[in-house]
Amino acid sequence: MARDSVAVAAGEPARNCPRCPRLVEFRNAARAREPDWHNAPVASFRPAPNAGPVRLLIVGLAPGLRGANRTGRPFTGDYAGDLLYPTLAKHGFTRGNYRAAPDDGLELVDCQITNAVRCVPPENKPIGAEAAACRGFLKAEIESLSKLEAILALGTIAHNAMLTTLNLKRAKFPFAHGAVHYLGPLPRLIDSYHCSRYNVNTRRLTAEMFDEVIGRVRGLLTER
Repeated sequence: MARDSVAVAAGEPARNCPRCPRLVEFRNAARAREPDWHNAPVASFRPAPNAGPVRLLIVGLAPGLRGANRTGRPFTGDYAGDLLYPTLAKHGFTRGNYRAAPDDGLELVDCQITNAVRCVPPENKPIGAEAAACRGFLKAEIESLSKLEAILALGTIAHNAMLTTLNLKRAKFPFAHGAVHYLGPLPRLIDSYHCSRYNVNTRRLTAEMFDEVIGRVRGLLTER
């Protein structure tokens, strides 16, 4: 996948974002090893401009090394996307066929997908300072979505990143798979275990459990 094949929208980190020294070092090593990969901050996956308002924001942890870090599109090219996108399609959140490539023509409907940390971290484990460095991008993204009704956090780190971004206390809204947190005038926050291969292989998350959460999100949007 050519590294410049995915356009970066305004408000996203620059290709050579210098904010996190550890991630810069890891990124540079990946570029030397795999020069044809994306190997840069991964921009949010947004619906087409004429697709209507975004009511759901899906927030993951960070790009996967051989997934979004390779392809340049969130949850594209690794197992997490193989579970996420077909499940979204089942509940009407996508149009077209997911083929694990950013040029597969897949379009989002009613939703947008991003990560709490925009660069791939070593061992898929970002540290707190790296989440904090990306917080401004997440905050700006939320503020730009005037019709946003719900946020789906995939995993504890994404959940905590959302609460911090929204200036809410973690102790008041603990992470729990399937939980729906009502945040007053703010969009509702829904939790799911991350759709990673590890979680599925260990049965922490099953396809049925994930389908139930996405179905619940669709139902919440329908209520309004």
